[in-house]
Amino acid sequence: MGTSGTTAQDVIAVARGNARVELSAAAVDALAAAREIVDALAAKPEPVYGVSTGFGALATRHISQDLRAQLQRNIVRSHAAGMGPRVEREVVRALMFLRLKTVASGRTGVRPEVAQTMADVLNAGITPVVHEYGSLGCSGDLAPLSHCALTLMGEGDAEGPDGTVRPAGELLAAHGITPVELREKEGLALLNGTDGMLGMLVMALADLKNLYTSADITAALSLEALLGTDKVLAPELHAIRPHPGQGVSADNMLRVLAGSGLTGHHQDDAPRVQDAYSVRCAPQVNGAGRDTLDYAGIVADRELASAVDNPVVLPDGRVESNGNFHGAPVAYVLDFLAIVAADLGSITERRTDRLLDKNRSHGLPPFLADDAGVDSGLMIAQYTQAALVSEMKRLAVPASADSIPSSAMQEDHVSMGWSAARKLRTAVDNLARIVAVELYAATRAIELRAAGGLTPAPASQAAIKALRAAGVQGPGPDRFLSPDLAAADAFVRAGKLVAAVEPVTGPLA
Repeated sequence: MGTSGTTAQDVIAVARGNARVELSAAAVDALAAAREIVDALAAKPEPVYGVSTGFGALATRHISQDLRAQLQRNIVRSHAAGMGPRVEREVVRALMFLRLKTVASGRTGVRPEVAQTMADVLNAGITPVVHEYGSLGCSGDLAPLSHCALTLMGEGDAEGPDGTVRPAGELLAAHGITPVELREKEGLALLNGTDGMLGMLVMALADLKNLYTSADITAALSLEALLGTDKVLAPELHAIRPHPGQGVSADNMLRVLAGSGLTGHHQDDAPRVQDAYSVRCAPQVNGAGRDTLDYAGIVADRELASAVDNPVVLPDGRVESNGNFHGAPVAYVLDFLAIVAADLGSITERRTDRLLDKNRSHGLPPFLADDAGVDSGLMIAQYTQAALVSEMKRLAVPASADSIPSSAMQEDHVSMGWSAARKLRTAVDNLARIVAVELYAATRAIELRAAGGLTPAPASQAAIKALRAAGVQGPGPDRFLSPDLAAADAFVRAGKLVAAVEPVTGPLA
């Protein structure tokens, strides 16, 4: 951990992979230098916000030296006011790591030993209990960060590496970690950042990258199963509307369909001039979402390079108040991602419905059933997918368009970024399920076509083979469907669909 920020890959490695965290010598030096500045200010009679004053609307009170340690303890205890279900372990680890990133920048005035304790807690696999509700996204993620700071003090509850929740003091003692005794500014510095919403953004981007590539594959499989034309994927068509993501999605689909014996065949009396929008316009919709992911990634990278605190220690030694803790930049892109994820889910469901409707599927059996009437086939799988899409649309309502004043009108405009991040996590989970249902339906439809004598693309065959090897069954009489759908979901979520086709297609973007 250095002084110049961190990377998305590092966040994921710590949050999901339990990677070890170490402070660089440069970070320790920067921490010590900034602390000298804070100590000098603390010794002066003039009040300095966060060092010798109260906080928020109480910043007008000057705090005497004998009460300052109590002040720092009190801000942590009072701000650890979260309620509701526990937040996921990976989110809390990302939250702690990103707060340490800012602390290590040398812009907060925190002592090196406090930063080292933060690293020790992460490395020990100790995860503070953080609750769903308590952050307005300004000043940063106060309540979630406070619950983490409480653990550093040896107070509150935390989860040990064995998954058992115990008093934090017991867990620290069991791992030989001494609780910190906070000094001037340190309590405030541990609470004042966008770390929770940023951590969730970084992980959502990683998950969505996999899902967008997976959705390109399932869109291609549906096009193939519907005997559609791949001519609309020609690169010269997408070159004249040069949105980068659109070209990428079209290329992915074209690679998956290479060598297909299904595309362009029509089994009805009136051959189609054009496929339906949900088939023909998949690159445009998927691609626009990809471009949104790219923009969100730019914002995430900027925030990962930032030192977010108030006040901050500047390179020239000044300690200045600021508004950099406001979560608006992160909140906006979290909401943008929920919108494009909902639209991707929506177009995906439309293709599934088309596969199941005998009036629009061009020769496939109703609901892809084995014996329609006796069997219902995938009728209710589409219901489940539609229910997920409907929730996705509700989750797409922006949280960042809301604001609710707090702290006696001192914090009179807030970002709601934490809320945007929480609903995006649900949206990402739902999108994986929606893509999995399309995969389930499209592979069954392709196998039914193959039974009629048409040869699927080699990439499609590879996807089907891997899916069946993962325990997801193919066409046949009705059976208990939920386990198959859950297995397909796990297959998509783990990146196995992309991994299955890439040996045939080459790397997909």
